[in-house]
Amino acid sequence: MERTRARNLIGPIGILPTGSLNAITDVEGVSVGHITLHQGSHIHTGVTAILPHSKSLYHNKVAAGIHIANGFGKLAGSTQLAELGEVETPILLTNTLAVPTAMQAIIEFTLKTNQESDIRSINAIVGETNDGILNDITQFSITTSMAIQAIENAHGGCVEEGSVGAGSGTIAFGYKGGIGTSSRVCQIDGNPYTVGVLVQSNFGGQLRVGNQPLQPRSATTTPTSRTDGSVMIILATDAPVSDRNLNRLAARSMAGLARTGAAFSNGSGDYAIAFSTHPNTIRTAEKRIMAVSRYDELSNDIISPLFLGAIEATEEAILNSLFMATTVNGFRTSIQALPLEGFCMNDKKEWE
Repeated sequence: MERTRARNLIGPIGILPTGSLNAITDVEGVSVGHITLHQGSHIHTGVTAILPHSKSLYHNKVAAGIHIANGFGKLAGSTQLAELGEVETPILLTNTLAVPTAMQAIIEFTLKTNQESDIRSINAIVGETNDGILNDITQFSITTSMAIQAIENAHGGCVEEGSVGAGSGTIAFGYKGGIGTSSRVCQIDGNPYTVGVLVQSNFGGQLRVGNQPLQPRSATTTPTSRTDGSVMIILATDAPVSDRNLNRLAARSMAGLARTGAAFSNGSGDYAIAFSTHPNTIRTAEKRIMAVSRYDELSNDIISPLFLGAIEATEEAILNSLFMATTVNGFRTSIQALPLEGFCMNDKKEWE
């Protein structure tokens, strides 16, 4: 059966409407780029880049928050992000052992694109999951130039999903995982705001689809019982949200992760980064040196619709990563794509 996104088979997920693309790029200005490596049976890995906007991020930092449900991972740049509440570089996702390479790529890219500046410190943000079952991770296949290319490839519009980019060699619920994305449009005081999510799925548990612990009857393989792994969740919004409330928004994505049946196991690093692209929250050099900086932002009492948007979009992004992934014959084993036969919103009796 041809791979397709989750809602094409099971119908709407949650109650909120999606953006026009049902992707993180529904947040205006956000772009995504991939570098994908599928070479023989041993190399299945890549890089995914997320850019909040097209300007210099170093000089137009975005307000950001972070939430760590389980810290078994290597999220570079996380402490400064948490301390200052901002992101100043593209966000790269890759495999565990390629984190230093991706950091070097961000540093080189930032210096190259800001040559007029006296830059002495760059907080490169790099997330990872371990693809060492399908990918011979010790071959260090990712190069600095590849990671830079992922940044330069970034574009708006449709986002490629499944066994691509940083999701090339990942596994979720014993099936082939990968990159997935989704979005929700949230109404606050009559104003529409978008929450977009992109995930790199590589974790275990008991898959739940539509809040049911189901597998299609036509499944030809039994998923592995592996529960360790990791997940990286990147959230973007065009709402004027402070870094404090972006921390809260990132935390809500874990409810979406839980809806899919994630195990949150000891060896699973569960991370979320949220940022806002609203002009009021962009931190320019002028704003940063003001004695008093005032950012007009949504108050606590009206922000709940964004929380629900984060939950629903995260759940659907994870399902999309599975529904769009393809079978990979890898380094240590072969991992089958989730069989789609039987997932039909008009014939729930085919589920068991």
